[in-house]
Parts: sequence; C-alpha cells; structure tokens
Amino acid sequence: MALLRAHHLLLMRPRAAFSSRPPPLSSSPCRRALPTTAIASRLLCSHHASSPPDDASASASPSIVADLLDYLNESWTQFHATAEAKRQLLDAGFTLLSENDDWDLQPGGRYFFTRNMSCLIAFAVGEKYKLGNGFNIIAAHTDSPCLKLKPRSASFKSGHQMVNVQTYGGGLWHTWFDRDLTLAGRVILKDADGSFKHELVKVSRPLIRVPTLAIHLDRTVNSDGFKPNLENHLVPLLATKHEETTANSSEKNSSSSTKVVHHPLLLQVLSDEIGCKSDEIIGIELNVCDTQPSCLGGGNNEFIYSGRLDNLASCYCALRSLMDSSKMPEELSNEKAIRMIALFDNEEVGSNSMQGAGAPTMFHAMRRIVDSLMHQSMGEGALERAINSSFLVSADMAHALHPNYPDKHEEHHRPELQKGLVIKHNANQRYATSAVTAFLFKEIARLHNLPVQEFVVRNDMGCGSTIGPILASACEKCVAKKT
Repeated sequence: MALLRAHHLLLMRPRAAFSSRPPPLSSSPCRRALPTTAIASRLLCSHHASSPPDDASASASPSIVADLLDYLNESWTQFHATAEAKRQLLDAGFTLLSENDDWDLQPGGRYFFTRNMSCLIAFAVGEKYKLGNGFNIIAAHTDSPCLKLKPRSASFKSGHQMVNVQTYGGGLWHTWFDRDLTLAGRVILKDADGSFKHELVKVSRPLIRVPTLAIHLDRTVNSDGFKPNLENHLVPLLATKHEETTANSSEKNSSSSTKVVHHPLLLQVLSDEIGCKSDEIIGIELNVCDTQPSCLGGGNNEFIYSGRLDNLASCYCALRSLMDSSKMPEELSNEKAIRMIALFDNEEVGSNSMQGAGAPTMFHAMRRIVDSLMHQSMGEGALERAINSSFLVSADMAHALHPNYPDKHEEHHRPELQKGLVIKHNANQRYATSAVTAFLFKEIARLHNLPVQEFVVRNDMGCGSTIGPILASACEKCVAKKT
C-alpha cells in the first residue's frame, strides 16, 4: 500500500488492490468491468434482499462491489461515512481510542479514533516495529459538495414552508433541482437530566424538493440556459403553509418567520425519526441528500451510479485495505512499519478546520503513537526519523475522458475508463506528485501488474487540488514546531 517517501505525497485514484479480481467501474478511470455472469445474482443497489452467488470462487469481487454500494448508501453525510467506518473497524476488532485519554499501544495492535464525528484515523502497528520506523498511510476525505441547512432554516414564500440552505463546496447546483431530496446529519439533544448528546439522523423518504419553473413560464430557458439565482431559487420546498395566507396576513407571516428558527413540522419529522420529543432537539447540522440509492448500471452493469464518489470511493478502498491487510495476526507478524488511514472532513472547502487535513490531527496521532511505543527506549528525533521513512498516498478521484467533451482533456494525458490507476501531476503544486513519488508508485504498480495512467490539466483550464499539498506542508510545520 505504499506510497510516498520523505514527506512527498502522491495523488492517485485508489484501486481495490485487496481483491484478486477488480470491481466494476465508478465514474473514475481505474475500475474494471465484472463479467455480467458474476454479478447476475446480486441486487444492484445493496446487500438487502440479495443472495450470494452459487459459485464461491466468483463471489469475491461481487461482494466487494456490494459492500461498496452498501457503504455509499449508508454514507449520506460525512457523519454517516465516519460512523459506518467506525462500525466496520469495531466489527473487525480494532480498538477505539479517545484523544483525551492516555494511549497504551502495543506492537500488533489495531486502533482508531474519530474527531467531530466526521474525521477518522485508524492504524495497525507491525509486530516488528522499531523506534524510527515509518508509517504507510492512505489519506482521503469524507465530505462532498452539497447543500446544508442554514442556522435559521425556516422561511415562508407565498403560502409555502421553505427550507433555507447554503451551498457547500463547488457543486453542480442545477442538478439539485427536481430531485427527491431529504435531510440527514447530526442533531444535538437535551436529555431529561439536563445532559446533552449527539445523534445521527437520516430521513429516508423524500422530504423536500427544489422545483424548477415550468417551461410555459420560462420559454427561453433552452436557448438562454438555466441560470437560477442560488439565493432566491435554490430553496427547497417542505410543505404548504396551513395558516391563512391572505394579503392582510402577509405582514404577520413575515414577522413570525423571523422568530421561527426551524419549522415545527421539520422538527417533528426529525424527532419521529430519532425517537425523541421535538423540544429535545436544540441544535442541528443537516445536509440535503438525494434519496436515489447508489447502484450498478450500464448495459454490462459495469458502472457505479452514485453521488459522493468523490471521495467515498477512496475512503472505502482505504478502509477495506487496512482491515483486509491486518485481519489475521500473522499479517502483522513481519511488518516493521505502521499502517494507517486518515479520513478527513472539509476537503471540499479548503480543509481549514479542526477535522480537516489542515489541522495537525494526523501528525499529533503519529507523535503520540511513537511516544507510546517508545516505552523505556530513548531515541533522538524519533518522530522526525519516522516521517522521513514514511509513505503517504493522497487518494482522490480522477476525471475520466467524457465522450461528449473530449476537448476538455489535455491531448496526451486523458485518463480513460478501464485503463488503470491515475497519477495526477501539476507543475504549480496543486498536486504533490513529483518525479520521485511518481516513479515509486509506478514501480509498485509494475510489480503488481496494475496499469497506470497520468493526468495533467490543460494550460487553458484551472486545476483542482486536494489534501496532498496540505499534508506535505503541514508535515514540515509540525515537525519544525515539535508539536
């Protein structure tokens, strides 16, 4: 799983290297198609109501695909993605740590902790770990562009109860219109004894909708383009307003709407879902979500149709690789390094948060791990030596060649579906790949017969970025400050 050396980071699109046979395609170029006969007996959305294939030898890859679909369908928000990862790690025998407690770590141990319910660090210590040995890390992110409820979500428009939202990240906002939408996320509850607690909530049924204007009232939309005002038009509809809506009551409605923080109807829906009283809900942090499930599609069932693939696909691959590579005690018996995954929040908005890659969470964990495993040994610069011996992959998604827009890709760097992993390069350091890290990754891929592609953005287009450069620079700062 290797990955990067001497503080450099290599951006890649992860492949399920834990499988002897590749899973089917996602929207990025490193998935391969499964034979249709191998998945014919699988339900195409999740494991629910699915039956295992009769041929046990053909079940490995389909089970991975089904598990990925389940992970996507469970992970509507960054909170749910982290909670599902936590559940799987506990089921796999990992020990849950707290950042507030002392850590007593042992070689051969498997551990993890979460932060803000949306960020997770997990690691497995090799039995032959020695002070100064490195970390092998895969880093990804749990968040995706979406709509989030505003702190005061209740508003009224022309006799309708509307839900105020704000945009998060760089989304294609026109695609959120006319979808069966709902809400999911985290709520804060007040118990009868005066204590407070967090609860996750997911309303499975279609609850809200952002309707477009009928063509009869917007005759030029096809020629002029659909150009909604995101403040005025991207406002989901919750319900009709049952109170009087006559002209002489408009002033009353306007006044009352400023006092209502969240619609009582919305709070009732949430409380019914959680199993509490409406007045016990004192805080909410909710995302707008699409109720359409993730599933397989295409003529050969070779595609994964899903939102949030950026970057839940990478989170799943990282999680699965760590669990599968440390499942049995003997799999760590000859390991000299520490295997780690880091799943961060807030990548879509710059990572500058306590749960984002811009925070020193991972490097604090690395220092605490080294300190705990040091025991009575005294070693100069133990963390610095460990970092210099470490590898890290910043695992994110890549844009495959679009058959309708081939001119959007640079002519000689066009990642294609089913053609292999993608290594991203950018001379302006939007990605942290260098000649050294690219070589290391290609060599590892060669040894395992994995095809590799390379991506460079066109010079006349802007380039995206991810957590690789952030972690690379944060690494130097944390070591310099001896945090």
